[in-house]
Amino acid sequence: MNRAELPESVLQRRAIVYVRQSTVAQVQDNMESQRRQYALADLARAYGFRDVITIDDDLGRSASGLTTRPGFEALVAQLCQGSVGAVFCLEASRLARNGREWHHLLELCGLVDARVVDGDGVYDPSVPNDRLLLGLKGTISEFELTLMRRRLVDGAQAKARRGELHIPVPVGYLWSHDTALEMDPDRRVREAIHTVFRLFERLESARQVHLHMCRERHLFPRPSDGKRLGAPRCWTPPAYRNIISVLQNPFYAGVYAYGKSAQRTQLVEGRLAKSYGHPRPMQQWTVLLRDHHEGYISWEGFERNQERLRRNAHRRPAGSAKAARGGRALLSGLLRCRRCGRMLFVAYTGRLPRRARYLCHRGHQAHGTAPCISFGASRPDDLMATEVLQAVSPLAVEAAIAAMDLAHQQQTERRRALELEREQANYEVRLAQRRYEAVDPDNRLVAAELEARWNAALTQLHACEQRLCEGEPTPAAVPDHEMLLRLAGDLRAAWDAPGTDSAVKQRLVRALIEEIVVDVDDDRRELVLIIHWRGGQHSEVRARKPATGEHRKRASATADALIRAMAGEQSDAAIAERLNRESHRTGHGLEWTERRVASYRRTARIPAYAPARDDSTWLTMRDAAAALSVPNQVIRKLIQRGLLPAKQVMPDAPWQIRAEDLRTPHVLKAVQTRRMSPRSASKPRHSTKRLTTTRRGDAQ
Repeated sequence: MNRAELPESVLQRRAIVYVRQSTVAQVQDNMESQRRQYALADLARAYGFRDVITIDDDLGRSASGLTTRPGFEALVAQLCQGSVGAVFCLEASRLARNGREWHHLLELCGLVDARVVDGDGVYDPSVPNDRLLLGLKGTISEFELTLMRRRLVDGAQAKARRGELHIPVPVGYLWSHDTALEMDPDRRVREAIHTVFRLFERLESARQVHLHMCRERHLFPRPSDGKRLGAPRCWTPPAYRNIISVLQNPFYAGVYAYGKSAQRTQLVEGRLAKSYGHPRPMQQWTVLLRDHHEGYISWEGFERNQERLRRNAHRRPAGSAKAARGGRALLSGLLRCRRCGRMLFVAYTGRLPRRARYLCHRGHQAHGTAPCISFGASRPDDLMATEVLQAVSPLAVEAAIAAMDLAHQQQTERRRALELEREQANYEVRLAQRRYEAVDPDNRLVAAELEARWNAALTQLHACEQRLCEGEPTPAAVPDHEMLLRLAGDLRAAWDAPGTDSAVKQRLVRALIEEIVVDVDDDRRELVLIIHWRGGQHSEVRARKPATGEHRKRASATADALIRAMAGEQSDAAIAERLNRESHRTGHGLEWTERRVASYRRTARIPAYAPARDDSTWLTMRDAAAALSVPNQVIRKLIQRGLLPAKQVMPDAPWQIRAEDLRTPHVLKAVQTRRMSPRSASKPRHSTKRLTTTRRGDAQ
């Protein structure tokens, strides 16, 4: 259709010039396309339109139908109002790259008698021939976009299968000029990556690695301006995402990986929306080339790290033991219920310090079933500690030497990191000095700034040297060889030492034990623990399950045995004296008294010492002497001569005499004979002076 054939009714309405480019890069670089599209406004005026509007809200937005285009929506809204006479575009692809929006636009233009104008001419969508031609242009535009995208994707995948596609690489790697992927030549960067892997091998937890690096003030490199290849780096304290990204990235295992994430298209509020970055399983990655470049760790080490991270995942539905988190419960994350197969979790109850309990209530929480088992953590923890210490005792000396070597290695690693930091700070100082000396001194605007940068570099160097001096190991920080060997000989003392960290104990248990299957023997009130050792062996141990209300603050087994042995033979006061003499304490750490011994006997149902009862069946030497009205030594001589039966628990213990034995004929005759002897008559019957030969038990 020629320019003169446009009806006056069309020219009296508004002309809209639609300007669009697909990407931000095209907006910044392809300025010629913008000029040509903006020039369509002059073309509209040449056709005779007096009201010309340019819509350029969609610059940098794709017309594939998956991106919201406010400019196109405004164009459609004005078409529906009937105020648009013509739509000007450079080509059909500027208006739409998908058939749905393109044909919807043509339908509206045909209904309101609007024209579509491009570089080839004017089209009337209400005319069948023009409608057919516009439909072909839209179809070709849509097919062209699909074809170009397919060519680009196929080309990128073909290059990626050869390992030559320059994809963004993590910190520690660089693309060289000959398309080879190589390690960063910066020694400090490589050492930082190696430190992360070494710490994770020892601590088995990404969180613990992060805390250790922050505590030791390690710095970590990151790009200063995002992920751009070859961007300069800055050194900052590590964040947790830095640690976990290093551990999860297969590039550090010498693997070239491409296509690790997928895109998804969803219908959101009537419009298709595409999202990116959805992770895919390793089996579905587009390209996975092993041994593509030099790795910081082996592929086997990478798989082992992924398994550890999977086990450590918070609130995972199932799996084996988690990493040591340093709680009071030694077996946290190791116990599996024998009845339902679920892992037990830990609950802390009571007042501070809270007591740990192991519970299997997941079935009750999720499905409403009856709870399986629950028990306190103290007894099984002590039992497992004993089992672990017995298992490692043959290798205690070797472990002590390895611990000493590890401590020296940590000191060496920290010093090496500080030396590399100081070396880089030295370079920054020399560089700033050269720049300052190269500038014209009269150009104070530049010289003042360069001088300030030089001073800042010197300050950074001084801080590095100060941290290096502070990092020198003190004599107390260096482990003593003799002390470690003494601890190796008494592992229980080292285990129970107040300074032993709970996380260290948990890591030791997890290094030896895969998991523990636990059940409760209700008939015998015992915990049954089946230990699955790392080497494939299994063993079963049992621990007594305390009764309801029974507490842990009990006397030691040695004190209990001593009380049981002496209770029937000596008084509570004598038992308390003996317990204190041998440094035994009550369950609350107090000294023993007659009242506390009596209370313990009643609780444990231990019978009391015979003379302490209310009856007079048994007598002490003092009671027997008073009954016969004779001195204590007379009773002792009768006992020594075998005339008076008596018993004694141990030397110097009180003699125990039956009251009925005092009334036997030979005892009464011996006492009567003693009274009628001239020697006894010449002396007072009761001496006021204590004999030096009286033994300790006679006064009782």
